[in-house]
Amino acid sequence: MKGKKPDHGRGTALAASPETQGTQIKGRLWLEKSGETFISWGRVVLLERIKETGSIAAAARSLEMAYSHAWTLVANMNRLAGEELVARTFGGKNGGRAWLTPAGEAAIAQFWEVATKFQEWLQGQDT
Repeated sequence: MKGKKPDHGRGTALAASPETQGTQIKGRLWLEKSGETFISWGRVVLLERIKETGSIAAAARSLEMAYSHAWTLVANMNRLAGEELVARTFGGKNGGRAWLTPAGEAAIAQFWEVATKFQEWLQGQDT
């Protein structure tokens, strides 16, 4: 459908409790630093796509996201981390490329570890 953005799960819950009498607890998760969103489900997906494609532009395209928005998210994550999560080389004869640093790999692992605990906690809730 033209004009309709794909659902990448950002509008849905990351986790939900079992349904009891038609009621369910749902939740989304993000990590903040200094009151700013540092990492969230969408940002982790962006980092994972950068790892897969070797390019911020290709990762943005795969998420139907503007390159400028993807770059802003990466720059903010790098700034809040205090070190690069994504490193890159600029274009040229062979074009630029991007890759995750060990800190970027660790940020992804940390987010999924916290997300798993969050999902387990919600599964244990009885509404």
